[in-house]
Amino acid sequence: MRLLIFAIACAAFGQTAEDLTFEVASVKPCPPPAPNARLFFGPPRGGPGTSDPGQITWSNAALRNILMTAYDVQTYQVTAPAWLATERYDIAAKIPAGATKEQVRIMWQNLLKERFGMALHHESKEFQADELTVAKSGLKMNETDLPADAGPFAPVDGPPKFDKNGMPAMKGSGAIVMISTTPGGATARMNAKGLSSSEIASRFAQNLRRPVIDKTGLTGRYDFVLEYTPDLSGVVLPSPPPGVVAPAGPEPVASEPGSNLPSAVEKQLGLKLTSTKAKLDVIVVDHAEKVPTGN
Repeated sequence: MRLLIFAIACAAFGQTAEDLTFEVASVKPCPPPAPNARLFFGPPRGGPGTSDPGQITWSNAALRNILMTAYDVQTYQVTAPAWLATERYDIAAKIPAGATKEQVRIMWQNLLKERFGMALHHESKEFQADELTVAKSGLKMNETDLPADAGPFAPVDGPPKFDKNGMPAMKGSGAIVMISTTPGGATARMNAKGLSSSEIASRFAQNLRRPVIDKTGLTGRYDFVLEYTPDLSGVVLPSPPPGVVAPAGPEPVASEPGSNLPSAVEKQLGLKLTSTKAKLDVIVVDHAEKVPTGN
């Protein structure tokens, strides 16, 4: 049924999937950053459902992230050369009037083929995964106060500003994770605004490094602060440059010291993560060019 609905949507737009393209798209490799430069590796801004539906801008976009957006997959569903995660591009794309989010995904797919010569194929793979459901104790998150067309947050110039909870202020949807380390261990605080249940599942998947499947049935968008003990195995935390003192963030005040992410999610948010297995689509990149064509 989903394929039938999508086919109707494409027909109504007056184009086949192969013909869905941005009206204009500028794709330029990013110059190397200046030493100690402050960079924002955030999501694309604008597009359907935002206050700027006719334009998408994306700064410092890794080719791997463009691919993940185009095919609506997570990083563990991509098998590709390592450089796809390190080569970054500045993109500005004009969207045809009336295009939907699903149609824009196909525009990204066609951009990857046309501008990067990307060739890929699909495989099916079984993963150890988690299902995200509402816990028996009931939901403990608040619905967001952001407007429905709020775009993703972007950092402001200068030092970050903190809200009354000691978290970076966010004027837009998204999530920030701050990790405080002490000799006794580490504490993570995730500040989230305006996230749907599928986006919440995606954030948890990034932290757990395995798929999280949204089975909550929730239809709203939510704000929350989650405090937990992060799994830092295999993670190297960056150090400040010589002579630079890192700005002091909030003190670790986790309400559940030693609480791992699944436990914290249930106690603080009223959601439950249950281990399972799932077969998911995997994108295998067979070829791609580093230098985009056609600007």
